[in-house]
Amino acid sequence: MSGHSKWSKVKHQKALTDTAKGSAFTKASRAITVAVHEGGGITDPNGNFRLRLAIEGARAVNMPKETIQRAIDKGRGAGEGAIEQVIYEAYGPGGVGMLIEAATDNRNRTVSVIKNVFERFGGSLASPGAVSFLFTRSGTTMKPLTVMDLSPEQRTRIDALVAELEALDDVQRVYTNV
Repeated sequence: MSGHSKWSKVKHQKALTDTAKGSAFTKASRAITVAVHEGGGITDPNGNFRLRLAIEGARAVNMPKETIQRAIDKGRGAGEGAIEQVIYEAYGPGGVGMLIEAATDNRNRTVSVIKNVFERFGGSLASPGAVSFLFTRSGTTMKPLTVMDLSPEQRTRIDALVAELEALDDVQRVYTNV
């Protein structure tokens, strides 16, 4: 039965699904770690709202309980490599203001990757405070104070940039004023 291996047909699909699942687990794990760290080390989801939301997000992507617990321990400081939450401010194509929330253990690597994405799309990172005044915090999200009007071509370009940024492992959320 030469050439009739089921694995030879399945391995390509499995590689794609495993990559997607690994990326989702990484994002969920970082969200949990940051929630515990910023919640003052509170590991009880009932006492830490951000942790509860992060755990719900992890369960939504079918993350195992052991992996969730490891992320909680890492946020408490039991693991190695402290994860910190950072916000990058940037201008996208057409002068669109953007805030990028990221959770990283290496700021230099993250800023380099984000800068590379912006260079490909014709945007640039801005100095702290240059864009943040365009947004206001509303609960756990940021809302734009003013909304820019863009042509359909510019809108498509911004959507592609946001999709590219959100695909990065370190990036948690991207906010724009469009």
